Amino acid sequence: MKRILVSQPKPENGKSPYYDLQDKYPVEVVLRPFIKVEGLSAKEFRQYKVSIPEFSAIIFTARTAVDHFFRLCKETRYDVPDTLKYFCVSQTIANYLQKYIIYRKRKIFFSESGRAVDLVPILEKHNKETYLLPISESVEDTKASVLDAHNITYTKVPMYRTVSNDFAPDEKFDYDMLIFFSPLGVKALKSNFPDFEQGDIVIGAMGNATIEAVKEAGLRLDLTTSPEAPSMSIVIDHYLKEHSKRK
Repeated sequence: MKRILVSQPKPENGKSPYYDLQDKYPVEVVLRPFIKVEGLSAKEFRQYKVSIPEFSAIIFTARTAVDHFFRLCKETRYDVPDTLKYFCVSQTIANYLQKYIIYRKRKIFFSESGRAVDLVPILEKHNKETYLLPISESVEDTKASVLDAHNITYTKVPMYRTVSNDFAPDEKFDYDMLIFFSPLGVKALKSNFPDFEQGDIVIGAMGNATIEAVKEAGLRLDLTTSPEAPSMSIVIDHYLKEHSKRK
């Protein structure tokens, strides 16, 4: 076991529990996503015929949605009013709004638990608002289905999409372990390397949908999380520890 590919972006601060594994074991850990997010252009957005000024409140289910909402507002020359209300699935997303607005001067609401279902009572309390939900064009928003189940009236519109982060022809792909966190990542692997054969390569995945995608792709699932090892970094740590004992 020499090289491990973790399909996540590199952290901005350069710190990651995956990098810590390099200090414990003789392995190289590469953080490199198989997928990336790109924003819809203003022209693409207008094709959905949704007018942002018609809405009094925005529902955010991800920080990515926050980024592309404000980007498109700027590109479409919409001056976001101080009266616009923001409803966020988590406090983390709510705090992220400070990147674009003066937090204390806005009406911001969020679920204390970080669960979409616990945002529902707040939305119901403000039932006179007209809600807009920015979503991905290529990934189903499971949190939107929670709103549907509780008959929340809202309009959803794609503002970004997830695409394959293609490997360059001269980019090495000599990994002994691949770790996935999204079904789209598994799909991107097959797209980039249609003749990929797993062989002795260890594959790990987190999340039911990702695990199912690995199996549907005809690949062998070797590692996943459990109550005893709730994160993939811990799972890899346990595997490397056992691997070193067998040497």
